[in-house]
Order: sequence, then structure tokens, then C-alpha cells
Amino acid sequence: MAKVIHYYRTVWLSDVHLGFKDCKAEYLIQFLQSMRCDKLILAGDIVDFWALKRQVYWPESHMKVVQLLLDIARQGTQVIYVPGNHDAAIRQLGQPELNLAQIHHQYQHTTSLGLKVLVIHGDEFDAMVCYSKITSFIGDLSYDLLLFLNRHVYHLRKRLGFNYWSLAGYIKERIPKANIAISRFRHAAMAYGRRKGVNMVVCGHIHHPEMVTEGDMIYTNLGDWVENCSALVEELDGNLHLVRSTEQTEFLQHLDEAHLSSVA
Repeated sequence: MAKVIHYYRTVWLSDVHLGFKDCKAEYLIQFLQSMRCDKLILAGDIVDFWALKRQVYWPESHMKVVQLLLDIARQGTQVIYVPGNHDAAIRQLGQPELNLAQIHHQYQHTTSLGLKVLVIHGDEFDAMVCYSKITSFIGDLSYDLLLFLNRHVYHLRKRLGFNYWSLAGYIKERIPKANIAISRFRHAAMAYGRRKGVNMVVCGHIHHPEMVTEGDMIYTNLGDWVENCSALVEELDGNLHLVRSTEQTEFLQHLDEAHLSSVA
């Protein structure tokens, strides 16, 4: 492993989509090699069994991610796995089959500042977000087209020596219906968190990294490793940061200790 640069109390990852040709595994490898943590929480869609059923795609970089995750678990990090819809088969495994990680349908984590954090994947809210099956089908086709364009822009920029930039994310932010769906998802997650009596809900699923506070509830979407290469980290002092890790790690958003203490 490379020299450790960051030591975190907790790291959250979701929507890696190993086995899918648009997974940015090389950036995740770089991130995993640059950090250590006490607890690693995987919030679903780590392996994309849907994509693997359509086409077997498992390059060396995807195997390297799995090896790094196993190494992290063997080194004493507590690994929590909350499966999503693309890796739902993991939910059927018992602990003997996956003894390096604890499998949970949902998971509650408490930060060093006492913040109660509920971790779910987020596919539970699909019925509250989608307009209809036809709209959902058209949306899936549009997303596939965005990823196709994003793939070619990514390779072109890489050959020219430019840093990573997501065309898919840029276009999605400018589509009104996409923003409405993201807002519905956020509100559904926050309402669920309030019913569960927690301070914060962390999920993935919709590939849109953000951290939003409304009253006494914090909502964080972890984003993904297809478009955004993003994760959530808890520092040893309890500060929470949403980060992006491509050519270099950068902060997207953060909640400082004073704010977290007031919510908790």
C-alpha cells in the first residue's frame, strides 16, 4: 500500500459499480491507498450485478479495488456493507460467506460528537421519485446516453492531460426534471430519517453528491464512482466532509464541529 496520507474515523462509499464499464476504479484505488479508517461503510451498489448479467466486464483495476477492500478489513477496520439494488444478492449472504464485513439492510452510526447517522442505499424511495414506468424507462435511456458521452469525453480529456470532469453531471444539473427528482428523493430521505429519530441520513443510489441541512435534519448523498468519484469522511474530531477524489482529493462540502454539535 502507498504511504498513508489521511487517517479518518469513518469513511462512507457507495455506487462504485464494479463490473460496469463506466466505473472509475482507478480513482477509487488512489483514494483507498491514500487513507486508513476505523470504520468503512459501504452503502450499496459496490458490485453491479445488473451490468455483469448483461456483459461480463471485470478488468484488473476492478479486482484491485476488491483486494484493497479486503486488505482494509484484514488490517482491523470495521467494514459495514449495506447492499443496494444492483448488489441486492449480497443481502442473501450470511456472515460465514462474507466474514470480513457485517451485512445490514440499514445501519446506524454514531459520530464522535454524538450525531446519530442512518445509512441506507436509497432505492427504498424510488416509488416516491418516479413519475411513471414510462418516464422511468425514458430516464434510464437518457442516462445511458449521458454515460456514453461522458465516457468519450473522459478518455479524450485524459489523453490531452486535463483533470477529470463529468459531462454527465454537468448536463444533469441543467435538466429541470432531474432536479425535481433529486429534490423529491432528498425530502423522502429526510422524512424517513425524522421517523427513525436520527440526526442525519446518508445514502447513495441517485449519483448526486450533496450535503443539505433542513432544521434538525442533515441529508447527505454520497454520490458515486461512475460520475463524481465522491465519498463522505468523518475526521477524528467529528468534522464531516464530502470529498471528491480524482487527480487529487478536494472538499465538496463540509459540516464543522460547531454545526454538528448544535444538531446533535
